[in-house]
Amino acid sequence: MPRFEIDVDPCDHITADAIGKPGQRVFYLQAYQDTRTITIIIEKAQLISLAIGIEQFLAQISQQNPHLEEASGDYVEDAMRIHPPVDPLFRAGEIGLGYDRERDRVVIFTKELVTEEQDVESAAQVRFWATRTQLRRLARWGQEVSSRGRPVCPQCGQPMEPEGHFCPKKNGHLH
Repeated sequence: MPRFEIDVDPCDHITADAIGKPGQRVFYLQAYQDTRTITIIIEKAQLISLAIGIEQFLAQISQQNPHLEEASGDYVEDAMRIHPPVDPLFRAGEIGLGYDRERDRVVIFTKELVTEEQDVESAAQVRFWATRTQLRRLARWGQEVSSRGRPVCPQCGQPMEPEGHFCPKKNGHLH
């Protein structure tokens, strides 16, 4: 049984952002519902994958439901920044997407990263229910936020340091 399960349904606003200098940034997924703020720590790679996954998922929804209005990706940068309190509930281990056709709502499933000592069944879970437009804005903003840091190695997908990069795909040779 999970330590806790939270449904943010519906999200009044959902966003992601990073705090810190490139190479030392911490990434967050955050949503608001009324006066409640829910924040989760995510990895940069998770944000990049989530942004790509959202775009692919929304394209699939549009293809299966051609009568739906196209979700806008326009956002205002100041509105997309995370806001205090930045008090994360947990670090995400798993992130997934789902769709409720009747409500025309997309859900982001997040599950806590568990250690070897913890039981996988006890992982906390948060589900963020949002509109397609809210998620397209999140995806576009997430792409922007993740691109502001260190460049990503095209070979291994890991961030590259200014002084060089130890790439496992190149047997560790610096380039």
